[in-house]
Amino acid sequence: MHKEVWNNCLRIIKDNVPSISFRTWFEPIIPLRLENKVLTIQVPSPFFYEYLEEKYIDIISKTLRKELGFDAKLEYSIVMENPDQSSTKMYTVKLPARSQGELKNHPVSVPLNLEENAIKNPFIIPGIKKMNIDPRLNAEYSFDNFIEGECNRLARSAGYAVANNPGGTAFNPLLIYGDSGLGKTHLAQAIGIEIKNKFPEKIVLYVPANRFQTQFVEAIRNNTKNDFLHFYQMIDILIIDDVHEFAGKEKTQDIFFHIFNHLHQTGKQLILSCDKPPVELQGLEQRLLSRFKWGLSADLQIPDYETRVAILNQKTYKDGILLPEEVVEYIATNITDNVRELEGALISLLAQSTLNKKEITINLAKEMVDKLIKNTKREVSIDYIQKVVCNYFDVPVESLQSKTRKREIVQARQVAMYFSKNLTKSSLATIGSQIGNKDHATVLHACKTVNNLVDTDKQFRNQIEEIEKKLKF
Repeated sequence: MHKEVWNNCLRIIKDNVPSISFRTWFEPIIPLRLENKVLTIQVPSPFFYEYLEEKYIDIISKTLRKELGFDAKLEYSIVMENPDQSSTKMYTVKLPARSQGELKNHPVSVPLNLEENAIKNPFIIPGIKKMNIDPRLNAEYSFDNFIEGECNRLARSAGYAVANNPGGTAFNPLLIYGDSGLGKTHLAQAIGIEIKNKFPEKIVLYVPANRFQTQFVEAIRNNTKNDFLHFYQMIDILIIDDVHEFAGKEKTQDIFFHIFNHLHQTGKQLILSCDKPPVELQGLEQRLLSRFKWGLSADLQIPDYETRVAILNQKTYKDGILLPEEVVEYIATNITDNVRELEGALISLLAQSTLNKKEITINLAKEMVDKLIKNTKREVSIDYIQKVVCNYFDVPVESLQSKTRKREIVQARQVAMYFSKNLTKSSLATIGSQIGNKDHATVLHACKTVNNLVDTDKQFRNQIEEIEKKLKF
């Protein structure tokens, strides 16, 4: 009887959901029993159950009421597999229907494992049971190697205060922001290294945002979402680099929200880095942004001339190399915007000298720096692209964020998405969130539309070429 009822429901559901969704989310369900108008179905994982509750409970409730009557109820039996055991355990979650005849169930939290020590470490090879968390810090990124200047004094001082009293200062979270190449990763890791030296018993972990995202996706695929959550809730000092990369990733933001709350409430330290202050970040939920503002937001600015000279001198001293003062001054004068490029120029100069057996002179430095500057592509931001595109088409920048379907606005928005994809390293989700709050599929469609018009419309192709020149020069 229970199979017949469920099959009748499936016939209706199949006509109302996409075929790929039906195969993914309904074919794996197994009807178990039917007692007193309570249908019990078995689902393969807690995530599977949560997804059904979020996306498809309305269609399930309507079809089930049609088969069993208005007072029908639904019961889930969730398969819970312990990764350290070969057997599969079953947990049944009985969920009463809501009032007013709705079949919508209340979400529940079911632990993935009964044993605390069964939590898997996403940073170690599966099968290793011992919890041994590598902080994943680069020893070169220490405070000793971080040159202090007016451009970074606030951030460095706050970082040092946190390192001496993690979780015990008002700087929690400590959010370090600034453009690429100004030392955000260096400073964030320096704090972690200092804490580990002073408090070796504390669990410190540095994680790039994209690595966190990848781990979370793996956890969902392997039905170990709760293991993932429990692992990160054990950390004493959590360092998340490039947190702006969470933009547009709603599920990742949700899990990080819960991790953030747990760590903050238990007095653990959070250190975050991103490319903009919280007020300018787009594509992140307001509840996250408000929490980023709880502590201190400290910026890293472009280093001044004296700081650039000090960085070069420290690097050469550490490598045991003596450079003519005029060479150091020339490099510091001509490479101004990026510490990473500054160090890269020095490495290139030393390589040229060593490989070609040339003496390091001001002429060699000029030759190398000229090539470096010429070959370095100018990095442009999504905001800058929007301004250039809107100026060209003579439309307000604010119009790109509106919902208007006017042809000129839609085209300007599509062109801005096209150049953002081609000229920045931002993800499609990030581009969409910053240009009209669209999803990644809209950005893909915009890029295809622009490419098609470039191939078929000569006038439009000329417009794109003109805009490109404005963006690159």
